[in-house]
Amino acid sequence: MQPVRTLREFFKKGDVVLLMLCIIASLMGLVLIYSATRYLDILDSFPQKQAMFICLGVVAYVWVTFIDIEYLMEKWWWVFLLLGLFVILLIIPWGEGGESGNRSWVYLPIPHFPGFQPGEIAKLSYIVVLAWLINKERPRGLGRFSALMKYLILTGVFAGLLAKLSGDWGMVLVYLFIFVAMAWVAGVSKWWFIGVGVPMVGALVFLWHFILPRTPYWEDYRIMRFRVVVEHLKGNNLAPLDEGWQQGQSLMAIGSGKLTGMGFLRGTLTHSPKRESLPARHTDNIFAVCGEEFGMIGCCAVLLVLLLIILRCIWVSRRAKSHMSAYIATGIAVMLIAQTVINVAMCLYVGPVIGVTLPFFSYGGSSTLTLFIAMGIVSGIKMRPLPSWLKDRSQL
Repeated sequence: MQPVRTLREFFKKGDVVLLMLCIIASLMGLVLIYSATRYLDILDSFPQKQAMFICLGVVAYVWVTFIDIEYLMEKWWWVFLLLGLFVILLIIPWGEGGESGNRSWVYLPIPHFPGFQPGEIAKLSYIVVLAWLINKERPRGLGRFSALMKYLILTGVFAGLLAKLSGDWGMVLVYLFIFVAMAWVAGVSKWWFIGVGVPMVGALVFLWHFILPRTPYWEDYRIMRFRVVVEHLKGNNLAPLDEGWQQGQSLMAIGSGKLTGMGFLRGTLTHSPKRESLPARHTDNIFAVCGEEFGMIGCCAVLLVLLLIILRCIWVSRRAKSHMSAYIATGIAVMLIAQTVINVAMCLYVGPVIGVTLPFFSYGGSSTLTLFIAMGIVSGIKMRPLPSWLKDRSQL
């Protein structure tokens, strides 16, 4: 009877609305993944694997809802910190490259154990540890130089290790988005952002126009990924058969779908037997698959579901009964916003190809489980009406 009682309590106090939105998004993604993997026999099992991870994700969502993350952080924050760093360090012995060419995947020497992305898993550790640190510094002032240095060191360690060991700059950018947004929401003075941000932007503009064009790095593929976007926005077509190929094909697929799309399983580029016709169609370019087969209406539906999930996380954060819980929910909402904006911008050829997947829609076991666990944390925040310091610890 205990599982039945647990489920009753979940449906009574947990965030069932958020869970339903996550399931809807995942099922919509599963339909797109099924279509995007029909072109190659070796990918036939991917929809079944994704369905399995969705089911595991739902179970994880319910289980995590009952975990008091704030209480755990009060006692075991260092465990979360070390766990996140340990996962990233697994890249050293077992890191391998994916379609993007970096070493963002880890394959442990365990038979039948699936590969995973350490950057995805470590994001949750980073968010909860940063929220704990900001909350710890809040009574003494968030804008103190020493406090800001602590936030920056934490962010630099996570993002720096990830960049150095994996070369996954897309994931690094997501971490930076999370840091800036959480610091802003927590109340760090806007003058810090202006004082640091304006010189950084100015330095980047100066480097872009006056320094990099005179160095060999100007032709480096990482710089070229940004150059093709800049030239595209100017109306030019730089490296259309190289660094600009993926975005060009993605934009072509979305444009060919027009308003209502070509229909399910009828996308020309989606079902082309040539992998290069629409690269990474079941991962990074899943939004392009939606555009080709379901048109602008389908793309709007995808963005609407993601928007509702994000708004639900923000709603929970604004009603959280402690600052730390609010920071965590905010960080998770920003994680979704950053990944959605980066991925969609890439597919629409207004952003560079940096290997960031679309939340809940792109194929990926570690991504799916991480997202459901993150949403379970948000559900747990909604479930607890009192801050940890007001709870009756005799019941713990």
